[in-house]
Amino acid sequence: MSELVYGRNPVYECLRAGRRSILRLLIAQNSKETGTLGEIVRLARHKRLSFQRVDRHQLDRLVPNVNHQGVVAEVSAYPYVEIAEMLAIARERAQSPLLLLLDCLQDPQNLGTLLRTAQVVGAHGVVLLERRAASITPAVVNASSGACEHLRVAQVVNLVQTMERLKAENLWIAGLEDVPEAQLLWNADLRGPIALVVGSEGSGIRRLVRERCDFMIRLPMFGQINSLNAAVAGSIALYEILRQRGMQNEHL
Repeated sequence: MSELVYGRNPVYECLRAGRRSILRLLIAQNSKETGTLGEIVRLARHKRLSFQRVDRHQLDRLVPNVNHQGVVAEVSAYPYVEIAEMLAIARERAQSPLLLLLDCLQDPQNLGTLLRTAQVVGAHGVVLLERRAASITPAVVNASSGACEHLRVAQVVNLVQTMERLKAENLWIAGLEDVPEAQLLWNADLRGPIALVVGSEGSGIRRLVRERCDFMIRLPMFGQINSLNAAVAGSIALYEILRQRGMQNEHL
């Protein structure tokens, strides 16, 4: 099954990551081959991939109601992986594993933002639910600005069972939720092997998932609004983990 990735950064990162087959590359006629579009053309030629110049209206019909920025790529399906591959990457890099577990997150924009942050901080993988949750669609690829093309992402049926498996691999499970037992983010020890759980936009982390967490963490709230967008909160927590680890992934 193929899908259409659109937008200059998403298409460029898809080409650069090299994890998907490029079936077709379409570029709007009269587009200047500068900046990211120029890099797309250069990389396509380097990989000996042909591309076709088409009328911009043809791209509008292929991917309607989005800002395709004059470039669309037909690519193979997103390459999900097994969790074992994420842990193997951490071992290869001689780093403590850092995984992001998303519990029923449904908004493509939030998912894309979290995937982008996870990739930037050097997370070794992200775990999504197969059902009742957003998956890696072209909209998510676009929202992540193509960052998900470089990430290892797994889909699982049962998040609780996955958490138990990660505990058996000596990872600590930290749930991000403003509950009475939660520690302030900067008071928690986040330096070791860790999987961060972020819940859905509306109801947060489900009870059974929360009960399997080793500890809970929360962000301080001082204003009149007592909650944060899931993607914002998760991104802040990921950067605190990176800070506590002494920027161990700085070279990635």
